[in-house]
Amino acid sequence: MSVLASPAPAQFETIGISARELSEVIGAVYDCALDPLLWPAACRRISDLCESTGGGICVHDLRQMQNDQLFVFGYQPEFLEKLGAQYADSPMAVSDVVANIGDVNALSMAQFHLREGRFFREVLEPFGLQDMMWFPALRTGGRMASLHASRSDSSPRYQEHDVGLFNLLAPHVCRALAISDALDIRALRSEMLEKTLDGLAAGVFLTTRDGRVVYMNRAAEKQIKAGTSVRLANHRLAPTDSAARAALSKAIDQSARDHDAAVDGRASEHSVAVPDGIGGGCIATLLPIESGQRQGILAPFAASMAVFMQDPIQAPPMPGEAFARLHKLTGGELRVLLSLSQGLGGMEAADMLGISEATVRTHLQHMYSKTGTSRQSDLLRLLSNSAPPLGLH
Repeated sequence: MSVLASPAPAQFETIGISARELSEVIGAVYDCALDPLLWPAACRRISDLCESTGGGICVHDLRQMQNDQLFVFGYQPEFLEKLGAQYADSPMAVSDVVANIGDVNALSMAQFHLREGRFFREVLEPFGLQDMMWFPALRTGGRMASLHASRSDSSPRYQEHDVGLFNLLAPHVCRALAISDALDIRALRSEMLEKTLDGLAAGVFLTTRDGRVVYMNRAAEKQIKAGTSVRLANHRLAPTDSAARAALSKAIDQSARDHDAAVDGRASEHSVAVPDGIGGGCIATLLPIESGQRQGILAPFAASMAVFMQDPIQAPPMPGEAFARLHKLTGGELRVLLSLSQGLGGMEAADMLGISEATVRTHLQHMYSKTGTSRQSDLLRLLSNSAPPLGLH
C-alpha cells in the first residue's frame, strides 16, 4: 500500500486549514481502522472541519436496494427515511455508478443542476438542507459506502476549497474503511442481535418514529403471517381491531413525544391491548430506543421504537416472574436481573432501565441475600437453571 505524499503548503492556504488540523483529522481516521467504534467521532471532526451541520457514512445495498445511514448525525429521522426511500433515484446514486472510489462531488456543482431537480425540492429543501458533499469510499460485494457532509440553508453552498479539503481526506478514509471494513462489522453486529431476538417467544418489531417496521424477529413474522391480531399495511403495524389500530398509532406517537420530553431520554413504556376478535389477542409494549445503550445495541437497524407483541396466555407477561415469586424479588430487582441476563454490564443495565449504577449494585446485594448467592455469575446461573428454555418460534 503506497503512502500519500504530504500536501504542499499552498494546498493548506487553498483549503483554509492548518497542516496540524489536517494531520489530526487524518490520524483520527486511521484510528478508526483499528477501532470502527471511533467512526462517529471521526465523521463529526470531518464535518466540523468543512463547517457542515450534518454528516456520516451512507451504506447502499445494491442487492436489496436499501440505503442505511451509519454513524450519522445532524439529521431529523424523517429526513433519513425520505433519503432512504429516494436515494436510488438521487443525483448521488446516479453519479456514484460511474465514479471512482474517492471521487468527490457536491450537489451544488454545475452538472447536478441542484435547485432544478426533484431531489432538492422533495428531499433537501423540506428539511432545511442547502447542499451535500460526498465521495464513494468503499465497494464490497453488493454494498457501497460513501462519506458525506451537508449544510443547512442558513449556510453557503460548498465552495472549491471545501471540495479540496474532501479531496485531501478521501484517500485516507477509503484506506481506513478498506482496512477494517466497518460494513462487515456492522453486518456481524446485526446478525448477532438477530439471533438473540429470534430466540424470544415475544414478537419484536423495530420501527421508525412513524411506525414503519424496519425489522421483525421470527415470532413477529409468525404473528403477521397468522394475521389474527396484527398485520402490516404500508410497512406499518396494523392491528385487525380498528380501536386497537388507532390506539397503537396514538401510543407510537405519544412514546416519541415522551422520549423527546424525558430527562436524559428516559421515557416511560406504553402498552396497548391488541384483541384478535375471537376472545384472545396480544399485549403490545412500546419502548423508545433512540438514546443510551438501547441506541447503541440497536443502531444497525436504524430504529426509533421497539414494539414487543406478546400473547399473555402463551407466555407470562414478565419472563422470570416465577423465579421472582420463588425468591421474593421486587419488580425493580427482577428488571435488573433480566437485564444482566441479556449480557449487559452494570452500567449498561442502569442506562437501559433509567436508574443509577449504584441502584443496580444495591439491587444485586439484595438478590444475593434472598437467593443465597454471593456473585453475579452464581445468581445468573441460578436463574438459568430455574427457568425453562425460551420457545424458539
